[in-house]
Amino acid sequence: MMRDGLTEIGVIGAGSWGIALAKLLADNGHKVTVWSIIPEEIEMLKTKGEHTDKLPGVKLPEGIEYTTDLESTCRDKDILVLAVPSPYTRSTSASMKEYVKDGQIIVNVAKGIEENTLYTLSQIIEEELPQAKVTVLSGPSHAEEVGRGMPTTVVVGARDQATAEYLQNIFMNDVFRVYTSSDILGIELGGALKNVVALAAGIADGLGYGDNAKAALITRGIAEIGRLGMAMGGKFETFCGLTGIGDLIVTCASMHSRNRRAGILIGQGKSYDEAMAEVKMVVEGVYSAKAAMGLSRKYGVDLPIIEQVNEVLFDGKPASEALVALMGRDKKDEHLNISWD
Repeated sequence: MMRDGLTEIGVIGAGSWGIALAKLLADNGHKVTVWSIIPEEIEMLKTKGEHTDKLPGVKLPEGIEYTTDLESTCRDKDILVLAVPSPYTRSTSASMKEYVKDGQIIVNVAKGIEENTLYTLSQIIEEELPQAKVTVLSGPSHAEEVGRGMPTTVVVGARDQATAEYLQNIFMNDVFRVYTSSDILGIELGGALKNVVALAAGIADGLGYGDNAKAALITRGIAEIGRLGMAMGGKFETFCGLTGIGDLIVTCASMHSRNRRAGILIGQGKSYDEAMAEVKMVVEGVYSAKAAMGLSRKYGVDLPIIEQVNEVLFDGKPASEALVALMGRDKKDEHLNISWD
């Protein structure tokens, strides 16, 4: 708990994003403990003072503690940052249950949708940890840049303004600007679905297509995300903002993006399994792609780009044929809600 004005924070997950945020929070003057389920990872962090695999060259402050003990990481902390890959959100949350107190703030920083339930990650956490106060932090924020103190802007989403502003103060500094929002659902949908569109952008790059194709995928991709998100109750402004178009741009354009890198490999002719093995990290868009189609059917929203990504990933469709399918769709107006005079 907060002692002598010191905020105690547990970071659950020692991947690149968890470590980048641990460094940021420690640099902000908070007491940080980092947990990983992998003993070798914790030993590396203790002895090397950096994550040599995920964030090489990013030196970590000496005051950070590293442990495989989930109880000590969670119990009595002011804030818990949940930074495990999305496929492990439910199991990790369930493991935390007996250590999380009533009203404890959890900041989810992963991005994804659970395939079998179609739940966002915050919905999963709320189901497993109903006693917690669940919030999200998202935006165009590659760990490689945040870890090196490069200017970054994100959004923290919470159900009440006081919690959002409290977290804004905890995370924000001269190079890490934090906005607040009440639209948790919109924030999470933008963060999850942009990874699927980034796979499409990477596939186009791997096929050798140019900037025109990339711009089209980004623009029509945010149209798909916005249509589905608003049908589910998200806010239009969110999809126009940092966690919508902002996150989509950075994920489709940057080589830091594991989703884009995986897409490039698939566009170059590598199989799904070969691409996943070469990227060597969890490619979140793969897990969200099927869930997105489930949401498309549930809410009756057409998602042509995401549909083609699914066919390439899981049905063996050649990437070049996916482009033909997209380009050959029926003629239509760009914006259906703009009428002709």
